[in-house]
Amino acid sequence: MAARLRLLGSAWQPLLARAVDALAAGGLELGALWPTPERRRASLDRLGQLLDRVVTWNARMDLTAARDEQELVDLFLADALVLAAAGAQSDPQGAASWVDVGSGAGAPGLALALLRPGPPMTLVEPRQKRVAFLRSVAGSFVETAGVRVLEGRSERVPAREHEIAISRATFSPDEWLAEGARLARREVWVLLARADAPELAGWQATRQIDYVWPFTGVAHRAIAFSLAESPAG
Repeated sequence: MAARLRLLGSAWQPLLARAVDALAAGGLELGALWPTPERRRASLDRLGQLLDRVVTWNARMDLTAARDEQELVDLFLADALVLAAAGAQSDPQGAASWVDVGSGAGAPGLALALLRPGPPMTLVEPRQKRVAFLRSVAGSFVETAGVRVLEGRSERVPAREHEIAISRATFSPDEWLAEGARLARREVWVLLARADAPELAGWQATRQIDYVWPFTGVAHRAIAFSLAESPAG
């Protein structure tokens, strides 16, 4: 049964701002992502509009398991903001292409595209109703012109078609790292709560970001894996 979530309109802004401030207080560096208050405000406004769309569609179908508005903010903001901030630091021009496997209602891939417009993003989702939602939302924002929605599973995505691969709660960590390594040319992000970090021959963890979902208080880790450099000689 769909959760009874409320349409909040501009009232999403205070909730989102509290969550962002909590993540920043925990050490998340946001200067490269939002160099001005205006950029931050515009990003959070877009995300608030997305959350209202989620609430509207959720009244007709089970789009999210979030039980209240605060949990919905955690679900859509926290992981996406960590990835957006990391991407803004490592790829300031926004040239790297991303693929999000098992996008569901858009967390984290669609939220990431709204928080940091520009980098090409492919959302991969097998469920037809969720695909319809993703296409409807992506088509309504100028900032998501580079977003493509692909109906199906990750097997439909050609190997090495994207530079960066992400996924949340679709595979076990080990399975995702292996599949992400097939998809990505440069980097695979693994999002973890309590699970141990995976390992894969030929790939090494190059960055780890520890953070806490602001409202639900659950500790999370985002680990970036890159191809290990071959030894010289």
